[in-house]
Amino acid sequence: MDFSRHCAQAWFGRTVFLLFALNACALSAQPGFYSAEGLRETADLIQDVRAFGRTLGIEPTDALGRTTGEGSALSMLWLWLQRAGTLASNRAVDIRMAVGLSSIKEQTKIEQVYRVDGYSVYYRQGNEFADSRSAVTPSFAAQGIVRRVNVILHEDLHGDVNFDLPWDIEEAVVTPLGSLAAVEYFKHKGDAENQKRAQSALDEGRQVSRELLKLAKEAETIFHYDPVEDAKQKVLALLSSYPAYQSMFQRQIVGQHPATVLEAKLSHDLAYFRYFEAIVTLAEKPLALDVLIAELKTLPRDATAEIADRFLAALESKYAVTTK
Repeated sequence: MDFSRHCAQAWFGRTVFLLFALNACALSAQPGFYSAEGLRETADLIQDVRAFGRTLGIEPTDALGRTTGEGSALSMLWLWLQRAGTLASNRAVDIRMAVGLSSIKEQTKIEQVYRVDGYSVYYRQGNEFADSRSAVTPSFAAQGIVRRVNVILHEDLHGDVNFDLPWDIEEAVVTPLGSLAAVEYFKHKGDAENQKRAQSALDEGRQVSRELLKLAKEAETIFHYDPVEDAKQKVLALLSSYPAYQSMFQRQIVGQHPATVLEAKLSHDLAYFRYFEAIVTLAEKPLALDVLIAELKTLPRDATAEIADRFLAALESKYAVTTK
């Protein structure tokens, strides 16, 4: 890490600390708003989903292994910083940080993230992550069953026993696999209505992936030729040409300034959706999901984007030949 990046990271860390200090008495979740029954139901769901996941070769982890009724939750604040005027198209975001908070996210409200000179900044809060310290919170228990199933499978896929890859490559592999496994779960349960919802979410992810990859190419050209501030506005204006991605972008940056988050948000999303379309396309071949997962588990642990691209292309060729 060069000196300027180190200074930006250190300054930003101090800013985040001050934000939390100023918000120590922020809003609390309404007592009794969610019932203990909802937490128990979600705990049972987790066990059922994990039993199914094992049939696909997804080994269970300790993530979401308890509820907030059994102890305190650890909430996470994730931050991504990308050098202004650049995108992490074939590499990880320039700077990633995570701050752990010993409370559920509803109890800590961020008022503002200040601009860091030379960097775009995007943040996200959440209680679901691949770690034994994560707990089922009331807000997670209140979410729709399709999202809960997807999250359970996604976080288990992150376990080192399943995938142990560089962050950006692992997210790009795990995200589509979690969505595919959720569809299979509801098919297995004979739940046609939720299978339809899970399929719709999968289809939306594919569209986001297609649009994001095209947008990123256009954005890189604009950033190459135009001054940064002008380029930001041009790229933001392009979003309307990509409605599926624009909807997700706007929904996920609520409370954040679009021009401030732009490069970091696009780079973050590339990490999650870079291979979404490619992996779902592979799954459409006469190829069982457990076989696809087993194939992807052979990705080299130190895989770069270039290595992953070649690996997926080889799988495409392999199963194109065997299914003719």
